[in-house]
Amino acid sequence: MQDGSRKGFVIAVDGPAASGKGTIARALAKHFGLPHMDTGLLYRAVALKIWRWGGDPNIEFEALRACDNLGFDPDDEELRSEPISRIASKISSYASVRDALLQRQRDFAAQEGGAVLDGRDIGTVIAPEADVKLFVTASAEVRAQRRVRELLERGMPGHYDDVLLDIRARDERDATREIAPLLQAQDADLLDTSDLTAEQAIAEAIRLVEHKLANA
Repeated sequence: MQDGSRKGFVIAVDGPAASGKGTIARALAKHFGLPHMDTGLLYRAVALKIWRWGGDPNIEFEALRACDNLGFDPDDEELRSEPISRIASKISSYASVRDALLQRQRDFAAQEGGAVLDGRDIGTVIAPEADVKLFVTASAEVRAQRRVRELLERGMPGHYDDVLLDIRARDERDATREIAPLLQAQDADLLDTSDLTAEQAIAEAIRLVEHKLANA
C-alpha cells in the first residue's frame, strides 16, 4: 500500500551483513508498492561467476571480466552460500568492479515511480539524494546467530564461531575499504535490530519512513 501523499520516492537501506536490511527492504517495497533491488546480489552474482569459472578473486582483472554480461537467477541458493559471500566481500573492494556495477544500480534508483534499494553504500554513493535513508544494524553476535540459522534452514553447514569471525572480518573490510566504505549517511535514521523480531523491525522501519515522508 503506497503512501497516497507521496509518489515516486526512493528509500535507501544500508547496513552490515545479516543486520536484517534485506528483510526490511523487501517489506518496505511491498508496503509502499515500490520495486526492490538487493544490490548485494550483483556482487554475489559476480562472485558466483568467478567461482564457477575457477577464477581467482584476488586478481582484480578476473573479477572485472566476470561483470560482463552479468545475468543470474536471484533464487539460486548458491548465491547465498558462505564461500560466495566471502568472495563477494573481497571483490566489492575493487574500484573497477564497483564502477562496472554502479550505473545499473543508479538507473534502478532513478526509475519513474521510485524504488527501494538495499546494500552498503546506497545512501552515500548510489542514491545520495534518496528521500528516505535507513541504516540497519545489529551486534555481531546477533548477526552471526541469524546467519547460522539461515544457513541451516537452507540445508547448508553453519558453525557459529566461524560465521562470527567471518562477519567481523567482513565488517572490518567494508568499513575500511577506500572505495565506498560502509558507513551511516549523515541524514540516515539508525535502526538497531539486535533486540527486535523481524516483525518489530519491519514495523519500526515503516514508521521511520512514514515519519520522514510526512515531514519532508
